[in-house]
Amino acid sequence: MRENIHPVYRDVVFKDLSSGFTFLTRSTAQTKETIDFEGKEYPLFKVEISSQSHPFYTGQDKRMDTTGRVEKFMNKYKNLKPKN
Repeated sequence: MRENIHPVYRDVVFKDLSSGFTFLTRSTAQTKETIDFEGKEYPLFKVEISSQSHPFYTGQDKRMDTTGRVEKFMNKYKNLKPKN
């Protein structure tokens, strides 16, 4: 590989600002802040949302049941006769 063209790939701590959850992973994310994590100092990258606070992953996701909505409507009004 050519020298000095690739970003630095290093251990980085990501912190979820909404839940306070922190996790260590490897990344090329650039940051000026650092944090002491498990007795070692790492660069800190703050994120607004992670798997610990996202509604899809926490089970708080509210989805509307769209399957069969037309059928429900048709069954509800199938005996209704139009006014002339």
